[in-house]
Amino acid sequence: MRKHRLDVYSLIAGTLFTVIAVLYLVASLNDRTVNGRIVLPVTFIVLGTAGLAGAVSAMTRRGRPAGQLQADPTPADPEDTP
Repeated sequence: MRKHRLDVYSLIAGTLFTVIAVLYLVASLNDRTVNGRIVLPVTFIVLGTAGLAGAVSAMTRRGRPAGQLQADPTPADPEDTP
């Protein structure tokens, strides 16, 4: 079996959905309710953070520094140089 790279986004998304499923299962077994007004936004926040982490890790794997995306700094003023 060939090795493959770790996909951070898929790992976090799978773990998150498993945790949510277990949360709802445990709540139903204990006759409790889960507040969906909290679960849904937290899910989107975690997935957005995971997407950002995946994008940053992909950028570093390509060898492109994060500072390269920013505009080039303005050249030094010729009057300031000795």
